[in-house]
Amino acid sequence: MLYLFAAIVLVIVISFFISKKSSKGRGEKEQGTAVPSECCGAHEICESETLLNSKVEIVYFDDEELDRFAEVGQNTFTDNEIEEFREVLYSLRENEVSDWLKSLQLRRVTIPEIIREEALMIVSERRFQKETM
Repeated sequence: MLYLFAAIVLVIVISFFISKKSSKGRGEKEQGTAVPSECCGAHEICESETLLNSKVEIVYFDDEELDRFAEVGQNTFTDNEIEEFREVLYSLRENEVSDWLKSLQLRRVTIPEIIREEALMIVSERRFQKETM
């Protein structure tokens, strides 16, 4: 059930960006948006906002203790371990969540499914807010 929910959220986000890209190609005028300073400006969607691993740099968010969960099964977490992930997640700023997920992926740290869903919701809500501004 959780995988289905995460898949639906991912499909919605992807289809939103695809429909936006295709509507620009049909001659609709693009509204001006400010380019973040960390973005090179060469991409329609800045790499800093995607969850794809375009960089190989591992960044720690004061979460080194989570490295012990590298390659651990997703359904093996205790409530206390899930809470450790949640504490780190909610200590981050919204713009750091996608970088944190990329960092965990590069470190091969398995994320509890519920935390992954919460993080993806934060990322998708932030993207939606940026699009509606």
